[in-house]
Amino acid sequence: MSEQHAQEFKIVIVDDADFSKRTTAKILEDAGYNVAATASSSEEGLRAFGSIASISLFIIDIVMPGSSGLQLAQRLSELKFKGAIIMMSSLSMESVMIEALSVGAVDYLKKPFSPKDLLKAVQKVEEELGKDRI
Repeated sequence: MSEQHAQEFKIVIVDDADFSKRTTAKILEDAGYNVAATASSSEEGLRAFGSIASISLFIIDIVMPGSSGLQLAQRLSELKFKGAIIMMSSLSMESVMIEALSVGAVDYLKKPFSPKDLLKAVQKVEEELGKDRI
């Protein structure tokens, strides 16, 4: 049985790999989260940011054709995105993780990640953002 989460907690997943994007969305939706959109590129992610009100969380793959997930995270920061960013990647180099955190990510998931690890990271963000609203 899935727990219901606030529908105002909107998540956007940005990943050029369709399987990864669909799997991530399914895990979150099965847990009761509101996946407001999925995007296959940084450009699509920016369009989602511009068209979906009050996004709480972006989950962004780092390596994508065109603009990288790191560039997207930097751009969201410049646009004063008020929510959180979780970066994900099959890259496990410490320098990449540090760079992800330096552009505003609050967490980093190494692909492939378990549903438990994904949900733990998202729940942590949900709790932290909830504290800020009290």
